[in-house]
Amino acid sequence: MADNELQIRYEKLCDTIKYHMKRYYDEDAPEISDFEYDNLMQELKKIEAENPELVTADSPSQIIGGTAKREAGVKVEHNVPMLSIEDVFDKEDVKAWINKVHEKHPDALFSVEQKIDGLSMTLRYERDENNPGFMKLTLAETRGDGRIGEDVTVNALVIPDVKQKIKLDETYLELRGEVYMSHEDFDRYNEEQVKLGRKEAANPRNLAAGTLRQLDSSITKKRGLRMFVFNIQDGPSWLMDDHSEGLTKLSKLGIPVVYHKKCKTFEEINAAIDEIGNMRGDLLFDLDGAVIKVDHTPWRNDFPAGSKYSSGHIAYKYPPEEKIVVMDEILVDVGRTGKLTFTGSFHDKETGKPARLCGTSVSRATLHNIDYIKEMKIGIGGSYKLFKSGEIIPKLNGCVEEPTLVYSAPDTCPVCGHPLVREEDTADIRCVNPTCPAQVVRTIAYFVSRDAMNIMGLGDTLIDSLVKDGYLENYADIYELKNHREEMIEKGIIGKEKNTDKLLLEIEKSKDNDPVRLLTGLAIRNVGKSTAREIMKHFSNLTELFNVTRDGFLSIPDIGDTTAGDLYEFFHSQDNRSLILKMQEAGVNMVVKEEEGTSDKLSGMTIVVTGTLPTLGRKEAEELIVKNGGKASGSVSKKTSMVLAGEAAGSKLTKAQDLGIKIIDEAEFLSMLS
Repeated sequence: MADNELQIRYEKLCDTIKYHMKRYYDEDAPEISDFEYDNLMQELKKIEAENPELVTADSPSQIIGGTAKREAGVKVEHNVPMLSIEDVFDKEDVKAWINKVHEKHPDALFSVEQKIDGLSMTLRYERDENNPGFMKLTLAETRGDGRIGEDVTVNALVIPDVKQKIKLDETYLELRGEVYMSHEDFDRYNEEQVKLGRKEAANPRNLAAGTLRQLDSSITKKRGLRMFVFNIQDGPSWLMDDHSEGLTKLSKLGIPVVYHKKCKTFEEINAAIDEIGNMRGDLLFDLDGAVIKVDHTPWRNDFPAGSKYSSGHIAYKYPPEEKIVVMDEILVDVGRTGKLTFTGSFHDKETGKPARLCGTSVSRATLHNIDYIKEMKIGIGGSYKLFKSGEIIPKLNGCVEEPTLVYSAPDTCPVCGHPLVREEDTADIRCVNPTCPAQVVRTIAYFVSRDAMNIMGLGDTLIDSLVKDGYLENYADIYELKNHREEMIEKGIIGKEKNTDKLLLEIEKSKDNDPVRLLTGLAIRNVGKSTAREIMKHFSNLTELFNVTRDGFLSIPDIGDTTAGDLYEFFHSQDNRSLILKMQEAGVNMVVKEEEGTSDKLSGMTIVVTGTLPTLGRKEAEELIVKNGGKASGSVSKKTSMVLAGEAAGSKLTKAQDLGIKIIDEAEFLSMLS
């Protein structure tokens, strides 16, 4: 791979992994499976091993996932860092690590334990001065970023497995464990959500994380969390030094501890790993691996694994669990942009019920597109391998028994009957009817969203009601709702007079928005907020886009062939033009207002802001860059023109210096704009 291609791939990997780390650790809403995430991380580590000069302090391989959150408590600094455990995916890697330990400590023993799929929590206990011979819980803390977590003591107190008092006469004890939700409690929660017409939780781990961070401890108690202790972080040596014995002693004190098995040889460890793996289908909670620890705790520091990982541990990750399923039905849906999506509905070939994978029932999986369906030979009655990497996204993994007939896509939209169009050189099939009912609710919801027209109070449920009652057929109809005020109040669609008038006022306010918001809200494929902003730099009125050729769109910076084609197709559709003109007649602003302080002084420049500036906030500086024709970027690359650096600039400054990129301070930046 050429140097430039390698740099681009590496930076893209870093950005992708950081995004998914944020989704998993901070937002408790992962979009990919552990298996897919692990593959990305392995590719990153391979590139870094072969090109160590690329590694910076903020690489995903060097940082611990997550940032401290505040929903359930205040931030707290850990006494003992709550680090991750390094993953391995091959038994030979386990063997090599065992041999490494035995080379230094031939008598070393190991604890092989279940790696429960939940979230880590540390419990601090101190001597209870009012109750001699006992220790009391004084603090419970989440992992956060590994150095700083959040205080969740109030919520921890309602978890039955968390002991408020321990019969132990010691000064201080710190325990670390995994908080989880059982399959039973998870299923019960989702059943209640269905009854209430609310969104179901994706998996037990996400729900457990959100539950522990609840502000209302009564909700935490109701949902039912559990906890196993898996490590003694700090305490007396008689309890800490021998890890397995320490866990056994805690168990005798009534503290639930993780399943663990003491081993010496690789053969024993391998058997224990397989034993734990075979438990997965029968456990009341999810597993995502087996942990192997040096049992004599003081020896662990002899085997450091970097700043991100705890010493003396590794985690073996099991291959994805598989089941054979039979396809019952193929469901077709039409998305906001008119794109058809396909979902397979199936049952477990052995049981006739939904497939049970990693503790959850699975009866559906996305079928991506028509090319994927043909390649996988998907059809009613066919049998397929189904896997789910630990917890999240179910996927088919090959055809076992072909169906009588492979599924073919419909020729017309299943909702409106309009002829479907397959995009050239892609597998995407779309309904291009802008008034298709399936698209209307999603299209309008996007149009009123925060990044677009930002009409507060017009949510999905209300939009759905207004569409069903015939008030909205497209987003232009929003500006006609005021003509139906009395009727809507009488029917109570929005609410009483006050709520109805409040929404109508928000709609009126949105008419004054900048055309960039309007262009964003039109939901043109490949045209988001930043692209819309770039486009409108070159026009004074949105209706001017009616007359732009494909080549004209292509001449705009950062607009490629595909986006130029999408723009041309949209603005040369008579239906779309009519909707825009209808909004213009209703008073929606189409004119680009000359913003004070704008210029093209930074035109063509890509600038990264890092560190703390003397007078400007980072967002303020980035807005100035954009207002003056530049592009504000969040990462340093060879395409970066310069870096605006303040105090504590960190790794971005270092990377810029390594690449020979110009560094400027705030004074120089402001002088460029003067």
